[in-house]
Amino acid sequence: MNRKKIKTHVKKNDEVEVISGNHTGARGKVLQVLPEKGHVLIEGVRLIKKAARRSEDLPEGGIIELEGPIHISNVKLVSDSK
Repeated sequence: MNRKKIKTHVKKNDEVEVISGNHTGARGKVLQVLPEKGHVLIEGVRLIKKAARRSEDLPEGGIIELEGPIHISNVKLVSDSK
């Protein structure tokens, strides 16, 4: 099986800004890059609520907030000019 490496303009732990969509102007650190789907997860941006079952990690269960994916074309790298 040939696996082609997909190149992206951002990587994990980069500081990025959302330039398009509902979260325009939001800034945060990249938590994960999903190059196959063309998405990124950004800390504190596009929080979604998800119902969670009871487990050892979450004995009470309930609703948890997670970062949702944003298309990689909607973010730009923020350069620190220090």
